[in-house]
Amino acid sequence: MGFKVYVDGQEGTTGLRIHEVLARRDDIELLRIAPELRKDSAERARLLNAADVAFLCLPDAASREAASLLTNPNTCLIDASTAFRTDPAWVFGLPELAPGQRQRLRQSKRIANPGCHASSFILLLRPLVDAGLVPAALPVTATSLTGYSGGGKKMIEQYQASPKEPALTSPRPYALSLKHKHQPEMMAHTGLLTPPLLLPVVADYYKGLAVSVPLHRSQLPAAATPEAMHAAYARHYAGERFVQLRPLCDAAVLENGFFDVQACNDSNRVDLFVFASDQHILLMSRLDNLGKGASGAAVQAMNVHLGVDEGLGLG
Repeated sequence: MGFKVYVDGQEGTTGLRIHEVLARRDDIELLRIAPELRKDSAERARLLNAADVAFLCLPDAASREAASLLTNPNTCLIDASTAFRTDPAWVFGLPELAPGQRQRLRQSKRIANPGCHASSFILLLRPLVDAGLVPAALPVTATSLTGYSGGGKKMIEQYQASPKEPALTSPRPYALSLKHKHQPEMMAHTGLLTPPLLLPVVADYYKGLAVSVPLHRSQLPAAATPEAMHAAYARHYAGERFVQLRPLCDAAVLENGFFDVQACNDSNRVDLFVFASDQHILLMSRLDNLGKGASGAAVQAMNVHLGVDEGLGLG
């Protein structure tokens, strides 16, 4: 066998999907924990330290505890929680983030997997902030529409229950405290100087996520035309196999009149869009919240770290 991999928290939505993807690969030896020992710190520590790569698919506090169990300097941790996403000792697991990011992922033994809302937002904003087309000081808002699988096992059970609660049949905005857990990473990894205002909305479908960022052209530099933004994306993501830039004011979407949030499902792809009028620009991105937004991103980061084909095992 090849690389030894352990998934701590493999019974959760993200961990289960990572486990399923890796189980199909002949270059991976999956280390498994007996069900009755899942909460046994000594057994978890043994497996964590026996692995070449260990995924932490746990709540924040449990991820911090798991990281503290590691004594093997050769084990690479890839954490799927929010615990380390802005920690400078951890590398953000988004290979497309900026030049040199893949080299940092190869060299690091601590990788923080991005959040689903955050991945879509960062992929939209980072190239434009870097190019000076969106000022770092600009207050930015975003709406993110997602399927209910992003809420984990409890939410999935609620939506799939029969009969279903009537309140679950319509879209539900949440995080109305305006302090969503993804905001710190959304600011830190775009270069924005203030936390963006994020309104996430969960709807009655299983998976698929779309982030929209509205901009007023009067608040942007004169050079920040829709054409310039589209060109900045083209430069930034040139050669990226998992980022697809759609045509400016994509005629296919405009003709139909509705945006298909689920078009990237069952893939590791993210689609980027720029729509515009005389006064406004609308940036949009979509991905599979269980793919590029979670397990797919984690496996991609692992592939980069191990120096194997980046798309191995991914759609």
